[in-house]
Amino acid sequence: MIVEETFNRPPEMSRERRTLLAAVYNLSRVLLSRASNGCLFVPLRGMQFLAVPDDVEFIFVDREDRRIIERSWQRFAPQDRASLEDPVSYEAVYYTPAAAEIMHRVQAEFHQALRDIGNKMTYEGPARIVKLAGRNP
Repeated sequence: MIVEETFNRPPEMSRERRTLLAAVYNLSRVLLSRASNGCLFVPLRGMQFLAVPDDVEFIFVDREDRRIIERSWQRFAPQDRASLEDPVSYEAVYYTPAAAEIMHRVQAEFHQALRDIGNKMTYEGPARIVKLAGRNP
């Protein structure tokens, strides 16, 4: 099923550099790779928000004003980390005055919501082994 939504981006109020735990970033990439339409719709039920991550940015909209982006996470820099377990830096962009106040809670709720989605996903198709080039035994 293909779902299409349109969101409006108000003028940017502020922006800050932040980091996202590796577990959250890595899980989002895994789930996005399995999404048939290139994005996810992730309800943050405890906060009444909807997160919509795609390959470029993650946007967050309030349930009360579903078409207006309240915050977005952009410019992820996974290439800057030394290992897959290091946090990933990104820029948080705020479009409303209150958007920055609850960022810590948004990150925690987003992680839990991603885990919930991952636990419900089914995996179709056969598994395959990818041979990596390396030393010969």
